[in-house]
Amino acid sequence: MLHSELVARCKANDRKAQLKLYKHYCEGMFCVAMRFLKNVDDAEDVLQESFIKAFQKMEQYKGEVTFGAWLKRIVVNGSIDFLKSKRERTVALDEGYMHVTDDDNWEVDEGIGLEEVKNAIVSLSDKYKYVVQLFLVEGYDHSEIAEILNISETASRTRLLRGKGQLKELLKTLNYGARS
Repeated sequence: MLHSELVARCKANDRKAQLKLYKHYCEGMFCVAMRFLKNVDDAEDVLQESFIKAFQKMEQYKGEVTFGAWLKRIVVNGSIDFLKSKRERTVALDEGYMHVTDDDNWEVDEGIGLEEVKNAIVSLSDKYKYVVQLFLVEGYDHSEIAEILNISETASRTRLLRGKGQLKELLKTLNYGARS
């Protein structure tokens, strides 16, 4: 069965088609949720809620992007919403006044592995972590990040730049600590 036909059958509320689509995307979307939540139970909860939401809102899927990209956005938003709901307090910061420069240099010192980078991203403050993760790991651009996080593109660029700075400092500390 063609993928587009499967999506069309899901729009018609065909449970067998929904199960096939679920099985096709379940593992990949679970990995997306885990990158944000770092907890199997939370990721499973968000994953289930995301699929329910996707199936309930299938009519909103217009095929402008792949179904996987559309579903991934639902999972990412669900993961971020879950994390926000767990946070006890939020400090708002108006970042519109900040000057932003584009800096595409993401190089780190030799000897720093992928796992160390991932762990360092997790330890960033939420404000920077989400933007860095959405940009580097999930591959979203600033307009998409701005829409997902409900911030301006300027704020997205600023947070990415500052997050990168924090990330590099964390990795430097990690690298220097390893040499001691």
